[in-house]
Amino acid sequence: MKKKHKYSFTLLEIMIVIFLIGLIGSVIGYNMKGSLEKGKVFRTEQAIQQIEDAFTLELAQGTTTKAEIESDLAQALDKTGLFKKPKEIAKDGWGEPFMVTVDEENHITVYSQKYSAYLEKNRK
Repeated sequence: MKKKHKYSFTLLEIMIVIFLIGLIGSVIGYNMKGSLEKGKVFRTEQAIQQIEDAFTLELAQGTTTKAEIESDLAQALDKTGLFKKPKEIAKDGWGEPFMVTVDEENHITVYSQKYSAYLEKNRK
C-alpha cells in the first residue's frame, strides 16, 4: 500500500505570501492617495466655480453686498437659496474655509490656501 503524503505550508512559503500581500497593499494605498488628492482638487475647483457664479448673480441682482460676502461666506451662501448645504460649499476639499474678496468692479475672487499649495507643489 501507498502512504498518503500530507502537504503543509512551510514558514518560508507563508512569509512570501505575506510579503506579496503587503507589497500589493502598499501599491494600492499609494495609488489611492493620489486619487484622493485629485478628488479634493476637483471638489475645490467645482466649489470655487459655484461660489463665483452664485455671487456674480447675487451682486448683479443687488440682493447681497460685498461686505456680506466677505464677512461670512456660509451665511451669504445660505442667503442665496441656491445650495442645500452652504456650510460644506464654503469649505475646500481639505475642509478649510474659502476666502472671498470682491473688488470695485464686482469681480469675485475665491481663494483656498490648500488648493494654492497643491497647485504650487505640482507645478514643479
